[in-house]
Amino acid sequence: MSSPHPHPPRVRIQTEDFDLGAETLALRAADGGVGAVVSFVGTVREASHGEALRLMELEHYPGMTEMAIEAMIDHAFDRFEIRGARVIHRVGPLAPREQIVLVLVSSAHRGQAFQACEFLMDYLKTQAPFWKKEYLPGGARWVDARVADDAALARWGIVVDNAAEGAADGAGR
Repeated sequence: MSSPHPHPPRVRIQTEDFDLGAETLALRAADGGVGAVVSFVGTVREASHGEALRLMELEHYPGMTEMAIEAMIDHAFDRFEIRGARVIHRVGPLAPREQIVLVLVSSAHRGQAFQACEFLMDYLKTQAPFWKKEYLPGGARWVDARVADDAALARWGIVVDNAAEGAADGAGR
């Protein structure tokens, strides 16, 4: 017998925009134990390093990206008392002010939901296989990993050195 409220997938990589309200309702639709839902929406800034941004393009490895994010969500379930989690990440060309990423976490109480949401965002910024290219007035450039993003993940006890790797191979996040 099928559920009247089918659960959406925990991870979606897509080109189209997402609706925060609809995604929040879908996350908590069939779970009466949810007392809190925390969301994070990332958007494209209008400038990068003081230069006007015309466009940002995100690339990924289909299949690999979804598996990596699923593993991140599994880690969040292991670390925090959460009831549900969803990550939607857009790829392709995105203009300034467009939404890039949505992280939703539900739990019985707000503290665990806030922590798990922040954990997932820190993890996404450093470990998800995405590559960002910025189109600026002076030309295009790949976005390198940042030391600050590695440090954010380190506070959860996960040490990575993506900033050094990104600088060495030209890849970016």
